[in-house]
Amino acid sequence: MPLGRELPQLLKQCLFYKGRKFDFEVNRLRLPNQAEGEWECIRHPGGALAVPITKTGKLVLVRQYRFAIQRRILEFPAGTVEINEDPLKTIQREIEEETGYSAQKWDRLGEFFLAPGYSDEIIYAFLARDLEKLETPPKKDEDEDIETVLLTPEELEKAILQGEAIDAKTISSFILARPFLL
Repeated sequence: MPLGRELPQLLKQCLFYKGRKFDFEVNRLRLPNQAEGEWECIRHPGGALAVPITKTGKLVLVRQYRFAIQRRILEFPAGTVEINEDPLKTIQREIEEETGYSAQKWDRLGEFFLAPGYSDEIIYAFLARDLEKLETPPKKDEDEDIETVLLTPEELEKAILQGEAIDAKTISSFILARPFLL
């Protein structure tokens, strides 16, 4: 095998925390150059995200409180994929819970790793079109502080460029959706 193509050898794996949404482990590895070290990793089942667009061309986002950064940020609706759940089913449920909309047409935009330096979390991004406002929106999760926000693609781009608090998965998915928004 050519140099640089070999994978590190796992010597020891320790689960330090098993949580509701993710696990935290520390692994001892031997690199192909024989150096050894420890790497921490968050193991996450993945997330599904929707770029919802109304019939009038408005994007449906949420402003949500995020404890880790102690503030509210603007983001597309998203949710954690349950074990053995299709990511499309995840986001179809989450968009209704978080925004009160349902979509009639779904397109897969792609998938990407969120933070591969310390997590294996993958985001499955979808475009949600032909939105309909639900007559009776589902009850929101008690542990979520969410406000629905409607923006044009131009308004979202301006917010991104002005440095408004927007997460990376929203910015990445917006870029993937741009060909559909023109």
